[in-house]
This record gives sequence, structure tokens and C-alpha cells, in this order.
Amino acid sequence: MESIGVLMTCPMHSYIEEELEKRFNLFKLSNYSSFSAFAEAHANSVRAVVANAKVGADANSIDSLPQLEIVSTYSVGFDKIDLIKCREKGIRVTNTPDVLTDDVADLAIAFALALLCRISHDHRALCNRLNKTTVFQFTTKLSGKAVGIVGLGRIGSAIAKRAVAFGCGVSYHSRSEKPEMGYKHYPHILDLAANSEILVIACALTQETHHIVNRQVIDALGPKGMVINIGRGHLIDEAELVSALVEGRLAGAGLDVFENEPEVPEQLLGLDNVVLTPHVGSDTQETCMAMADLVIANLEAHFLGKPLLTPVI
Repeated sequence: MESIGVLMTCPMHSYIEEELEKRFNLFKLSNYSSFSAFAEAHANSVRAVVANAKVGADANSIDSLPQLEIVSTYSVGFDKIDLIKCREKGIRVTNTPDVLTDDVADLAIAFALALLCRISHDHRALCNRLNKTTVFQFTTKLSGKAVGIVGLGRIGSAIAKRAVAFGCGVSYHSRSEKPEMGYKHYPHILDLAANSEILVIACALTQETHHIVNRQVIDALGPKGMVINIGRGHLIDEAELVSALVEGRLAGAGLDVFENEPEVPEQLLGLDNVVLTPHVGSDTQETCMAMADLVIANLEAHFLGKPLLTPVI
């Protein structure tokens, strides 16, 4: 398969780059000044695209690669890929579900603990030598909190399992009820927010879920509530979230994703009631390697005429 051209849309973990280079003729978009410059030189050589949660494959790039057969994304989410265009052109799409579930669920719980225990705030105070003058506030425990989860898929279910281990009450909102899970289901997200102390956003980004957390939801959660987002930035109306945090209408937020990544709203950076990470929910060594292996396995299956392991379309 060394002659098969594969385009990587942006720099990724060194392991996946090395493994792709061993098996395919790898092109790295980051080595070119623009996509147009790359396409002018190599458009007819690319039969596969490896994308991720940051840089995917839009309609223009898909149309610019006439030999493209498959897009394999190094992520569980595929909102950066134009699925309609892929279907129109018969292009296969795969993702990397399951292998990153535990890491992302762990981060959601880490956010909850960090916010409730004020870990980031107290850490900064100690590092700035303010411990002699700062009056440290009492914190609160995670145990027993009411946790609401938006989206009870693989990751949402894993978060629920961890929350239960902390003695939390769990409820959820999703497109359909899942009675076998044993958690309380709220058909309307406003009702979920009104009955939650911590609201965790773990659903997929679609046209229907864009800004699913808006001002109404934030106000229903209330000034003692906290929001954790380990899904996609556009699931939350970021301007409304920032406003609520600044005005004290929301107690805190743990955010791994943002609306305009890698940009983070300046106002968030100075707040003591937020914990921020740069979209690294699945970035453990173990998971990055497992995701890479799955991307490569899907590509090899496609070019060998075998069934895809994790097809999206």
C-alpha cells in the first residue's frame, strides 16, 4: 500500500504519523502554504484523508480531490466532515469510537472535582505566594450531587457510571429514553437543568444540538449550578455562558472545548470559577495510540476490500 496517497489534514500524535508513513504515501497538509497549493501539486494522488476534531474535510476539499475514496477521522466526532458531500460522491467515512470513552469520561469527573474543590484557584494562590494573605474558602464535595447528563451515548454512560460511584444522583436528556440504564430521563433539557447541580454536555454536535445549552438552560441550572462540556464547543452558546459566569448567574464551568478553537474567550481566562483545557479529553498516550491503530485498520480494510471496522457511512 506504499503507493496509496493519504493526506493528513493537520499535525497529529507522532505515533499515527509514523505508522501512516510506514504503510502509505503520506502527505502532510501542514507542509504546504494552503490547501490550494497542496491540491495544485497532488490532488490526483490522494485516495484517503486522515482528519481529526480540529481539521476535517469540507465540501470544497472533498471536491478538490477527485480520487478520494475514504475519510478516516482520528476522533469520535465527525462534525468537521461534510457527510452529505461524502454520501453524494460515494466516499466512505470512519471514526474512532469506544477507545477514547474512558479518557473523556475521566476528564468530566476531573472537571467536577477541580471546580467543587477549587483546585485551580487555590493552586494559583499558592504559586503566587498569596497563601499568607488569601482567605481560602470552604469547598464542597462531589458526593451526593445531582448530575445531569446531556447525551447518554458511550461517553455519557461512562460519565454516569463514574458519577454513581461518587454517590451522585444521575439523570439525563437524550433523543430517546433508555430505561435499561436505570437513570431518570427528562424529555426536555430545561427540566434536566432545573433538577441538576452539575450539567455535563456529552452529546454529538448536530444542527439540532447546536447551542442546546442557551441562556434559558443556564438560568434553569441557576447560580449554584455548574456546566461541564467535553463534547463540542458549539453545543453551548459561549457568549451566554461567559456572561452568566461573569455576572454570577452560574457557579462555574469546566470546558475542554470552545466555539472558535483554538481561541478562548479572554474573559474566561481571568475567572476563578472556571477550569479550562485545550481539547485534550482523549489525549493520553494509550488512547492516542489506540485511536491511531483504529484509523489505520480502517484504511487498510478499505484498500483490501474488507468491511470497515467503525463505519460512519
